[in-house]
Amino acid sequence: MESVIEIVRIVLPIAIVGGIALFVIIRMKHKYNQGTVGKKKTKTAQSILDSLIPLGMLFGCVMSIIFSIFFPISLLYAFSFGPGIGLLCGYFAYEIYSKQEDSYS
Repeated sequence: MESVIEIVRIVLPIAIVGGIALFVIIRMKHKYNQGTVGKKKTKTAQSILDSLIPLGMLFGCVMSIIFSIFFPISLLYAFSFGPGIGLLCGYFAYEIYSKQEDSYS
């Protein structure tokens, strides 16, 4: 029984983050096939838009490491859940920013 619990503790973070990654990949593939991938008029705005998902993963990783320092959470869980949640947040930021109009200042 103890080995089953240990296996679940190992596989569960991989399954959850894998599900998040599959969701993001399938949604982006669907947007690409529909031709609705976010496009911005300026090169700077397009660079920001293209960088939101990787920056979300990086920010999620950093925040999970900081979170694991202050709370009794394993660093292994922090490294798995942090970038996964950051990927999801980066995707939502991508969706929101791609729908905004370009502002010219």
